[in-house]
Amino acid sequence: MFPQDSVTHVVEPAVKVTTVTDSVVRPAKPRTPYQVLRMLPRDATPAQQDSAIQATFQPAEIRYSNQPDTLHLPGHEIGVKVTDVNIPIYYEKTFFAKSLQKQGKIQTMYGIPGDPIPYTLHNDHVMTSVLLGMFMVTLLLISHTRWFFQYQLKTFFNHPRTDDVFMPETSGEMRCQLFLAAQAALLLAILQFFFTQKYIGTTFILHSDYMLVGIFFLMVAGYFLVRSLLYTLVNSVFFTTAKNLHWQKTQLLIISVESLLVFPIVLLQVYFNLSTQNVILYLAIVLVLIKILTFYKQYIIFFRRFGGFLQIILYFCALEIVPMVAILGAMVLMGNILKINY
Repeated sequence: MFPQDSVTHVVEPAVKVTTVTDSVVRPAKPRTPYQVLRMLPRDATPAQQDSAIQATFQPAEIRYSNQPDTLHLPGHEIGVKVTDVNIPIYYEKTFFAKSLQKQGKIQTMYGIPGDPIPYTLHNDHVMTSVLLGMFMVTLLLISHTRWFFQYQLKTFFNHPRTDDVFMPETSGEMRCQLFLAAQAALLLAILQFFFTQKYIGTTFILHSDYMLVGIFFLMVAGYFLVRSLLYTLVNSVFFTTAKNLHWQKTQLLIISVESLLVFPIVLLQVYFNLSTQNVILYLAIVLVLIKILTFYKQYIIFFRRFGGFLQIILYFCALEIVPMVAILGAMVLMGNILKINY
């Protein structure tokens, strides 16, 4: 152990002892820094004081005793060696356990486990890759099929005399519309995942959050397919094949527009933490706009010549409003079923 640096033990640096033979004993070596500073002049600078202390005291390696410590208070456990340190498990499973610790650069590690970082989609590399990939593919597809979409949007508000008003789609244009429909299902599933975490819970019986997003995606995709099937069955009974085909193309265009309108709010919610109230407001505006366009095209295609206002209201509510309310209730119910109740 080093001698204690203290000014309480004062020993005169030089003591001259004169014997009968007038011999002088050399001054003893200073034992404390205080004695070294007393030997220096009063006007010694801090650098000179530091140099004098370093020249007098040489640091040595501290060697702890290997003997067990038998001195401890009654009722307390026997003390352990300073070198006996058990590294917690939350340090053993980190980067340091495989690199620095094995190289001998870290001897002991202390600490307590912190609070885990909550799961967020903007920190998820898989979801980030999916959203970035969808953004790039959407830009690429629209750039190649922009003339087709321009023609469809231009003829959307026209009142055609015949039902064959759409250009025949190429395979690329059809794949673009189907991709946008699948993208709309995934985006709505991601929004439902946010709402579930906000209003239902954050812990579920599933192994990962990807499974919950996947379940919501399958539910929304099934909603689109079932709604399209219902339209086909009803229209085949009451309307002609040409009108039915005209409506199927229109419905696919409306879903594509819905996908493009929902994409920005999903990006803002994921990466800029937009408030849930603003997201709900924007989504409500988009849904109302989409339903208004749907109602308008249903009237133009099916009921313009009949003038039956009650019939179109029943048609619209049965095939649009009821399925939408059903899928919303089903996703909320699914979130409550999968939630872990403590």
